[in-house]
Amino acid sequence: MLRTFKAFLQDGCLEWIDDRPNLGNERLQVYVTVLENDTDPILKTRGQRMSELLEHLATNNGLEGIDPVQWQQQMRCDRSLPGR
Repeated sequence: MLRTFKAFLQDGCLEWIDDRPNLGNERLQVYVTVLENDTDPILKTRGQRMSELLEHLATNNGLEGIDPVQWQQQMRCDRSLPGR
């Protein structure tokens, strides 16, 4: 099972926050995911804007003219079916 450790990255060095992995002196290849900064106003309003748009679609019956079976057939028609 993979374990996740929290750290801060500053000037190319990791500073462990909670648990620290027992690495010894070995050199390890690591993957770092940089999380978006929550202070970005666009990120804060994105969920609210999506909610407003979905609510608008629901109140105006924006999907009323779409037949879901026909839509699915159209989406799958360009893809070859395995084993057929």
